[in-house]
Amino acid sequence: MKTKRILFWVVIAIALAIFVVPILWIYFTSFKSTPDIMMVRILSPATLDNYRYVFSSTTFLLEYRNTLIVSVASTALVMLVSLPAGYSFARWNTGGGTPLFITISTRMFPGIVAAIPFFNIFRALGLMDTHIGIVLLYLYFNMSFATFLLFGFFREIPRELEDAAMVDGYSRMEVFRRIIFPLIKPGAAITAVFCLVFAWNEFLFTLLFTRLTARTLTLGLSSYWTTTKIMWGEMGAALGLAIIPTLIAAWFMQRYIVRGLTFGAVKG
Repeated sequence: MKTKRILFWVVIAIALAIFVVPILWIYFTSFKSTPDIMMVRILSPATLDNYRYVFSSTTFLLEYRNTLIVSVASTALVMLVSLPAGYSFARWNTGGGTPLFITISTRMFPGIVAAIPFFNIFRALGLMDTHIGIVLLYLYFNMSFATFLLFGFFREIPRELEDAAMVDGYSRMEVFRRIIFPLIKPGAAITAVFCLVFAWNEFLFTLLFTRLTARTLTLGLSSYWTTTKIMWGEMGAALGLAIIPTLIAAWFMQRYIVRGLTFGAVKG
C-alpha cells in the first residue's frame, strides 16, 4: 500500500513537472539578458530590458487588444449559437440528425482547405484585416465543435425535468433558462474555455487574413524569429504576458471544467 502511494505521488510530480517547468522556464528566460540565455544560466541577474523592448519597440499592445477582442467576441457568438443548436439536436433530432453531421463536418478537414474560398469571399466583401472577418472565421470553425460538445451534455439531462416544469406552467424558454441552463453550466463552461483557447492560440487564419490592423498575438510572437537571430528574451517576455489571460480563465472556471469533464459519467 505504501509503495502504491509513493508511486502515485511520483507520477503526480512528473506530470506537474511536464506542465509547469516549461511555463516557469518561459518566465525565467524573460528576465534574463541574451548572454545569460545563450549560456543557459539558471541563476543570473534579472533584467526588465526584454519587457521594455516588447512595450516600446513592437506592436504588442495592439496585438494583445486584437486577440482579446476576437477571442471574447467569437466565443460569445459561438455560445449564443451553439447552446440552442445543441439543445435542438439533443431534444428533437432536428433535421433527422443531418444538420448535426453537416455542422460537425466543418471540423473534419484541415483549415487550410477553406483558406482560398474564404480569402476570395473576404476580399470581395472587404473583410480582409478586420476584426469582424477573424471573428466570423473563428465562429465558423468553433461552432461545430461547440455544438457537438453541448449536444452530448444536453442529452444527459432527463426529459422528465422539462416535462414536469412545463406541467407547472413554464414556457419552453423559461424551462431552458431556469432548469436546463443551470444544469448545463459545467458543460457550457468547458466548451467556452475550449473555444476561447482555440481563438487565442490560432495562427493560420491570422497569418493569411490579417496584416497590421487585426493581427493577433500568435502572429506577433512569430516576428521574434528573424532571418538572422531568435530573440529568445523578448519572445519569452511577450509569451509570458500572452498566456496570462488563458491561465486566469482556466483558474476561475476550473470547478466548472472539472464538473464538465465528468458530466454524465455517473448514472444514478
